[in-house]
Amino acid sequence: MDYFHLQTGRDALLAQSSLALAHLGDSVFEVMVRSWLCLKGPSNVKKLHKATVGCVSAPAQAAMAQKILPLLTQEEADVFRRGRNTAPHSVPKAASREEYQTATALEALFGWLYLQGETQRLNQLFSAMMEE
Repeated sequence: MDYFHLQTGRDALLAQSSLALAHLGDSVFEVMVRSWLCLKGPSNVKKLHKATVGCVSAPAQAAMAQKILPLLTQEEADVFRRGRNTAPHSVPKAASREEYQTATALEALFGWLYLQGETQRLNQLFSAMMEE
């Protein structure tokens, strides 16, 4: 099994809960942020960590998600909506409930795309979010 180039079938994806997809998508998003920052960000490790935390927080993810909503296909929008409608078990103090649910939706979408091996689409959406 090649865990860096997955291609999960549609039935297996539909069986995944939104929270399971978000669990995976959280790490996919963070790896992309860390890679982007290493290439474009500060070279000091402390500054890299601070910048990473700033990008992967729920409020930051929610703001970035707004940039890509118009770009989503119908199927991607459905996955996003399903992720957003998942009731969170708790909400961090630093985020509103809406921000947290939007961040969960973004993470679910990234997990869903990753499990399909849609790395090109992940790169397109990530690039659109990281544009100034």
